Amino acid sequence: MKHTSAPMSRTVLGGAGAVALIAATLTLQSAQAAPAKAAPEPPTATAAAQRARDISSALGANAAGFYYDARNHKLIVNVTTAAAADKARGAGAEARIVKHSLTSLNAARATLKERASIPGTSWAMDPKTNQVVIVADRTVTGDRLKQLKTVTSSLGDRAALRQSAGTLRPLIAGGNAVWGSGARCSLGFNVTKGGKPYFLTAGHCTNAVRSWSATQGGPEIAVTETGTFPGDDFGIVRHTSAGLVHPSQVDLYNGRMQSIATAGDPIVGEKVQRSGSSTHVHSGDITAVEVTANYQEGSVDGLIQAGVCAETGDSGGPLFEGDTALGLTSGGRGDCLFGGESFYQPVREALEKTGSHIG
Repeated sequence: MKHTSAPMSRTVLGGAGAVALIAATLTLQSAQAAPAKAAPEPPTATAAAQRARDISSALGANAAGFYYDARNHKLIVNVTTAAAADKARGAGAEARIVKHSLTSLNAARATLKERASIPGTSWAMDPKTNQVVIVADRTVTGDRLKQLKTVTSSLGDRAALRQSAGTLRPLIAGGNAVWGSGARCSLGFNVTKGGKPYFLTAGHCTNAVRSWSATQGGPEIAVTETGTFPGDDFGIVRHTSAGLVHPSQVDLYNGRMQSIATAGDPIVGEKVQRSGSSTHVHSGDITAVEVTANYQEGSVDGLIQAGVCAETGDSGGPLFEGDTALGLTSGGRGDCLFGGESFYQPVREALEKTGSHIG
């Protein structure tokens, strides 16, 4: 397998800092209380994601997911009762009453995990359809496809199955390219750990490579410290070349760099960009979070899914919105000629588990 990341001489990926939180604590009014003036719509997807988590936590069992309408800057929160809808509106969201609660949809995901963890499949909760959407690639055939259909059918209208002509795979390659013996990956984000420079990339990249170069067959510029794959898909690599500059930036492949200042959590509907050494910069929308991807090498949970193409060599590269780091390229289906979708390791989790910081 091959991986890709930013040529170290151009290592320009990073994002640090804390997500800007909503200043005031949201107070949810009860259905019987006098109507309160609704909070203004969140100005950014990052602010919407934080507000949505606060609202969902307050709604408890009546919460049913959420997403962001980027065109109109609106946060939509799914609920299962009229009373919960009133509370969500009072907290500054547009409420939408749906059939299935988040608890019910998560139970469906647990059933899939137990009975249908078949390589070549993925699943995620789609808040727009209020279902768990399962995708089977072209390798899922015969008895395995029959098993998947049986499990999906048992979940009723909580789940929907679709098939893809593409093949689900890790995309071993990335932002600017970094090379190892027999592999090429992308540098994700430059970070610091204990005051020293490191970078994050995909775990399936660091599992394959210990010593990294900025060019194929070139001198060592970094060494792998640790990596996790499957389960998660992130790794951290220590810069070893004293003469190398490693700014907190992403290469936009048009002569410009995007500075990265913070790490954030994505929300469905958010418009994002991805950079990789094989296919450079592509943009699209976040289509799901908390996704399970069943690669041939094993399952990875908690991924971000985006309607953005990616190809071999883009692995480990950065997913971002403006100056906010969101994820590291893990895998995908399809390609950038005919279109595809891709999966990302959340960067906040990678930062927390490696003890590193953007910048």
